[in-house]
Amino acid sequence: MELFQQPAPSLSNQYHADTLLSSSLARFSQNHLPAEIEADLSEMGELSAGELYQWQLADRLNEPVLTHYDAWGNRVDKIQVTALWKEAERLTTRFGLVALPYEKKYGPLSRVYQFALVYLFTPSTDIYSCPLAMTDGAASTLLATGNQALIDQALPHLTSRDPERFWTSGQWMTELTGGSDVGLTETQARLEDGQWRLYGRKWFTSATTSQMTLTLARPEGNGPGGKGLALFFVELRDEQGKLKNIEVCRLKDKLGTRKVPTAELLLHGTPAELVVGPHDGVKNITPMLNVTRTWNSVSAIALMRRGLALAEDYAQKRVAFGAPLAEKPLHRDTLNMLKAELAGAFALTFEAVHLLGRLENGELNSAEKNLQRVLTPLTKLITGKQAVACLSETLECFGGAGYVEDTGLPLLLRDAQVLPIWEGTTNVLSLDTLRALRGPAEIDSFLESLTSWASELTQPAVAAVAQLALQTSKQACDWLKHTASTGSDAVETGARRFALTLARCLESLALARQVNWALSQNRPEAAELLHDLQRFLKNQPLNVMSD
Repeated sequence: MELFQQPAPSLSNQYHADTLLSSSLARFSQNHLPAEIEADLSEMGELSAGELYQWQLADRLNEPVLTHYDAWGNRVDKIQVTALWKEAERLTTRFGLVALPYEKKYGPLSRVYQFALVYLFTPSTDIYSCPLAMTDGAASTLLATGNQALIDQALPHLTSRDPERFWTSGQWMTELTGGSDVGLTETQARLEDGQWRLYGRKWFTSATTSQMTLTLARPEGNGPGGKGLALFFVELRDEQGKLKNIEVCRLKDKLGTRKVPTAELLLHGTPAELVVGPHDGVKNITPMLNVTRTWNSVSAIALMRRGLALAEDYAQKRVAFGAPLAEKPLHRDTLNMLKAELAGAFALTFEAVHLLGRLENGELNSAEKNLQRVLTPLTKLITGKQAVACLSETLECFGGAGYVEDTGLPLLLRDAQVLPIWEGTTNVLSLDTLRALRGPAEIDSFLESLTSWASELTQPAVAAVAQLALQTSKQACDWLKHTASTGSDAVETGARRFALTLARCLESLALARQVNWALSQNRPEAAELLHDLQRFLKNQPLNVMSD
């Protein structure tokens, strides 16, 4: 008796198969995507679908290993990462996944180029995007501080394409007192014989194998709160590779991102350098968030895309009740719903990416800078929530197989669960949005930018969508203006619903912009994108302000 064998889902070249990505790249490059970019994306798309994906599945049970002592009793605190992570670092330097925006070869398109590669790279490399996000953020932060000595010391390593010179960086802010309220940081900085030294405990460090880190500590004698903290630069190891007065207590046992060697550390007089001044450390590390939150958003859409690609392939292969799942109206409707959510999340994320590139190239006016300041946390907020919800639904598309670890499918959901947490939870980002829209002038500037977006959407099929999103955004902002004027707690109470409403409106506007362009260019994907936009609006209401 020959038993039935279900074919496993498989992937084709993830660049060639991605209509959203190719359409966005065409728009941002004005239909002139350089051949170098095209070739790199094609190669990464093939690697991600083939060699790296198969390696990831085979490497599923391997995790980082912490060795406290060597065979002769010497304390070494050595962390061994997985083989796939080592390959991911090699690919990072080969493709310039951190270097690209600092080389500025393609102006603001450099960020789009970089994050298009990252979008393809991330799902098959076990969240190696985590240390890369912090490395990119550290490079950006050092440049923003203007500390030329540290820039000269670290930047050539952080942005190197030479694997022998390349450094990754950590971002050590979380302590047992909390991750969001960093003003409670207990780590002390003492100036001893002209050398700053750090004493304390870092509770959650996600790049402990990095060569350097940026961290917060309170110089002795400074007052409480965030203003009393300073930003410090630390090289983790000496010339012999030994940690500099750093004790690795343990690796964290996490729900997901298990390949990321997240550690709890004790600092016993770790030598450090002030990055910029002995105060305002929280303010001085803020430029990092622009970058790391963007990486978080790109990781969210990358995992969503991977889940959908596998689900679409499986639906062609899985037969139930006499036909492939892909031919079942209800299953097709479910896949279309997921595809529409991805389309909205993707469109907004790459608008944020392009704005970041233009900001770094000095191309934004004051209104656009304010838009970028609001859009970055909102993009991270909404895409993190969408990734978890969509990947949970995606696992259902596989039935019981979606719940079985050796299919590799549960990994997608477990890894995605960190995305609403890293770099600011939903509530933290909601409050950050309120700070960005702190007064009538900032609110009006934000709405002015959205009005400009909406006015550009002249194709009849999307004009009504643009007006709906703009009107809903205005209603939400009117609520903010009115409620803020009362001086009550109602603003904070409603902050989450306010932020989710604006984020949903921004996604619909961003997707409408892509559809409008595709229609105006008579692009072959225009009809498909328009269907995604229409489905996106049907999935859930834009306005969630009412109780």
